[in-house]
Parts: sequence; structure tokens; C-alpha cells
Amino acid sequence: MIDFLQLATPGVRQLRPYQPGKPIEELEREYGVSNVIKLASNENPLGPSPRALAAARAVLEDVWLYPDGNGFVLKQKLTERLGVAMEQLTLGNGSSDILDFAVRAFVTPQDEVLFSEHSFALYPILTRAAGATAVVVPAKAWGNDLAAMRAAISERTRLVFLANPNNPTGTWLGGAELERFIVDLPSHVLLVVDEAYFEYASHPALAADDYPDAMQWVGRYPNLIVARTFSKCYGLAGLRVGYGVSHPQVADLMNRVRPPFNVNNVALAAAAAALDDDQHLRQSLELNAAGMRQLAQGANELGLDYIPSVGNFISVDMGQPAAPIYEGLLRKGIIVRPVANYGMPDHLRITIGLPEDNGRLLQALRKVLGR
Repeated sequence: MIDFLQLATPGVRQLRPYQPGKPIEELEREYGVSNVIKLASNENPLGPSPRALAAARAVLEDVWLYPDGNGFVLKQKLTERLGVAMEQLTLGNGSSDILDFAVRAFVTPQDEVLFSEHSFALYPILTRAAGATAVVVPAKAWGNDLAAMRAAISERTRLVFLANPNNPTGTWLGGAELERFIVDLPSHVLLVVDEAYFEYASHPALAADDYPDAMQWVGRYPNLIVARTFSKCYGLAGLRVGYGVSHPQVADLMNRVRPPFNVNNVALAAAAAALDDDQHLRQSLELNAAGMRQLAQGANELGLDYIPSVGNFISVDMGQPAAPIYEGLLRKGIIVRPVANYGMPDHLRITIGLPEDNGRLLQALRKVLGR
């Protein structure tokens, strides 16, 4: 019998697949519950912009045609909005593609990739798949410890992943400290600033007054890559479209490893239209800010600590192993996200939902905790 594990590359052998939030249909099948609400995957509860939906429907009859492999219309919209050149853009099937392209273009098995404890689970997966060494730096107050990260950089370090705000903790870095970190990077190290939750964090209602727009630094620091997505605030998670902005030469190299037609034509059309709907973006941000206040207040009333967050989620400390509480919420038809695999066994990450969904979650949590 063939041992396919031995045929796999060493990096792949040690991997475990990324575990997404439990789908609604799976919970219904397993537990026989109905009226399920999902607050596990940081999706926008308002859904996509009506303009994005209309644009997506308009191109459905053309799905027999390959999409524009260069994504010209979407790139043009992004250049206008961001003030960058087309040559600086790389489009991805979600921003996770951009992270993958950075590793594939620049990281070899002899290299190290550095990232913080309690940061996005895809970072170690991509690193190990490339056969490289993952260097995990202990967190500080649940967030990135930039001084420790700088001290951990070696001659073998080729890439640093830094999420701002961080997932799953919601913590963020201020502009001055982040720019100092970039300035101090050796020339052989590239920094990927993962801004998947940028729109939420930049909203003044979340009080992140010092939260920076890393895009403004791309022209100044050639070893900086900024990744963003339409999956979160723009409500297009099911279509998977994201983008990276970098020095033109870096973008060229990442585009060399980008698969042809990696973003489909429905996603391209919807994303381009979503950029034109400022009203939907504003409503999404306002809903999130109100929901954050609602869940934070609810956690306080339940006597639970939480990590202050500027994302569209909040990680709440259950004060005990969270797995049984997660299970109890599932049985009440509520899906949240356990984060023990992030080194946070006592926390549950809860996505901000509609007001009624947030209220139902808090009521169910009170019952499960017996409070």
C-alpha cells in the first residue's frame, strides 16, 4: 500500500487544515436545531451592498467566459480610491491569496517567517507549507509586541506577518510605533501588514484614534506589502476577493505566482460596485460600532472580561475552559468561534451581529453560564 504521507513534502506533512467556523447547515444536521444564527466568521450581518448584488447578477449570463485575468475595472477603481498605481496591485481570491503569494514569491525552506502569538492561523500554515521555519513571538497584552518581534529578526528572516487589527484578539498598533518598526526592518525582510479589518478599525466610533492607514507608507518603504479584503466590511466573503498593494517590483513578482483567472468575474464585478456604495459602508460601520457597545456591555453585566477590539468581533474570556460553553451555545442554535487553537482556550470570539442576534447570544450565554 502506498504511504502518501511519505510522498508529501516535509512542510505539508506537519500541517493541519485550517478550521473555519461551523456552517449553519452543519449545525442543523448535527443537532437538529433551527433558527440558527452564526456569529463565528466575522461576516457582515448586513450582507453585501445592493449595488454589488446588482452588478453580480448582471454578469451571471457571462460566466461561461473567463474573467479578465488582470481585473482591469476593479484595479482602476482601487487606484482612484487609494491613490496607487495599477502596477502596485495584486488581486487575490480573498486577501489570503496575497499572503500566500508573498510566501511563494519570497520564502524558501532555508528562511524564517516571523509572526506573533495569537495571530491569524493561516500564517503558520503558509510558512510550513513552504518548508520554512515559523518563528512565533510571544504576545504582549494579547497583541503584537513590536520590540520582541524586532529582536527576533535574524539573517534568516525573510518575511514578517503583522495583522492590524489582529485576529482573533482585535488588538491594534498605533501609527507611530508601527512606522518605527517598518523603518527599523533590515533590507532583506519584507513586512506584510494584514489589514483585513481596516475599515472597521478606522471608524472613529471604535476610538482607535491612532490607528494608521498603512497604505500611505507603501511608496515610502519598498519592503512593505499591505493586504486588504472585500470579505469583511464589504460583505462579499462568499465571493472571495482581496488585494495587495506593494512596490511595483514586489507586485510583479507576486503576480508571477498568481494563478491565472484567480478572481472570478462575478467577484470582480461585485467588488468594483461595492467600492461605489459609500452609504452601505457607512451603515455597516455604524451597525458594528453599536453592536460592539452592546456586546461589551453585555459581557460586563455577565462579569466577563474581554479584549478591547477595533474589528467586527470581540474575544470574551469565559473564566474557564470555553469548549463546554461553546457546545452549550451550539445546542441553542448559536455559532461562535472557539479559539483554543490560537492559544486562547478560555476565550470565545464573537462576531458582531444584528442587534437582535447580539441580544439572543447574550441571553443564551447567561443561561449556559447559569447567571
